[in-house]
Amino acid sequence: MQVQGTSALVVGGAGGLGEATVRRLRAAGASVVVADLADEKGKALEEELGIRYVRTDATDEGEVRTAIGEAESLGPLRVAVDVHGGPASGGRLVGRDGEPMDLAGFRRTLDIYLTGVFNVLRLAAAAMARQEPVDEDGGRGVVVTTASIAAYEGQTGQLPYAAAKGGVAAMTLVAARDLSPLGIRVMTIAPGTFLTPAYGKSGDQLEAYWGPQVPHPRRMGRSAEYAALVQHICENDYLNGEVIRLDGALRFPPK
Repeated sequence: MQVQGTSALVVGGAGGLGEATVRRLRAAGASVVVADLADEKGKALEEELGIRYVRTDATDEGEVRTAIGEAESLGPLRVAVDVHGGPASGGRLVGRDGEPMDLAGFRRTLDIYLTGVFNVLRLAAAAMARQEPVDEDGGRGVVVTTASIAAYEGQTGQLPYAAAKGGVAAMTLVAARDLSPLGIRVMTIAPGTFLTPAYGKSGDQLEAYWGPQVPHPRRMGRSAEYAALVQHICENDYLNGEVIRLDGALRFPPK
């Protein structure tokens, strides 16, 4: 499926990976809607790139529906990318003080990082299912979600986040099987350590710590590399129901 001429929704499009994806899809000829909670950055992208920004909480059904409606006003929705973030709880399952991990924080992390992804996936897929196929294979669109290599080897203190990202990865194949008869593909990217503008001045310290641990190339990932993979997924119709690790062969140590 060619990106040019499509309507695309990027949830979390004002963040580092999301912004790079927005820029990549826009440059490829898509009409893009950024769905995020970062108003200042979202509106700046809207003005700079000629895209649209819709304030959106990924866990809110009504707000996601509004963002999808905005995308559909630009043309048939063919691409949905979910790379939203948010606060994540952490700590040990049983702390050094003998207290168990906070249940409310665990639930909130799953709500943001798993339920939010499910919400976007189901609503975007329903919108794509209403569109006419774009090719002889009956393709209608593609949804790209974002997990993490923490889903596979989460570190000490990452249990809620790892559980949520593991859920996203686990949904991929099942969702693809559900949606393939409708001509909708589902793919997930599991990034390793990526250097984004959100880190600010601390980015140099993170690069110095994580860079040498990556087998090749010996550096943190760049947002543009995530965005390039999103475009390739969109354009390679035989990619479906899979999680792609994007990590330079990094495997997280226990802590």
